[in-house]
Amino acid sequence: MSESAILCVDDEVVILDSLKEQLKRKFGDRFIYEVAESAEEAWEVIEELQKDDVKIIAIVSDWLMPGIKGDEFLIQIHQRFPKLVTVMLTGQADEAAIERVKKEANLHACLYKPWTESELTQIITTAIDQ
Repeated sequence: MSESAILCVDDEVVILDSLKEQLKRKFGDRFIYEVAESAEEAWEVIEELQKDDVKIIAIVSDWLMPGIKGDEFLIQIHQRFPKLVTVMLTGQADEAAIERVKKEANLHACLYKPWTESELTQIITTAIDQ
């Protein structure tokens, strides 16, 4: 079993299923793939992974979610885990939100919906090679 995880956060299950499937196809058993339908659920997953001594290497988060926007969530993540790679997934984030998360959360990349599998896997590959 892998000791590193990639966490995907989106309020649409079909998006989470696609992300997980594409990442598994590229990276196989190299990582644990976790999904959460909200930032709140993501924090629960993060706590569980920490308890199990699993290192999260990247978080791919949607921007437009109920409760908290992805830029706010990724900034909170960066404050607690400054080395964690963050990727924002969006179909409609405004440029100000993207710039803000680049400055305040060291955003690795912004992935625009609809994305291609090669875009996703290239972003994650460069993220883990850092």
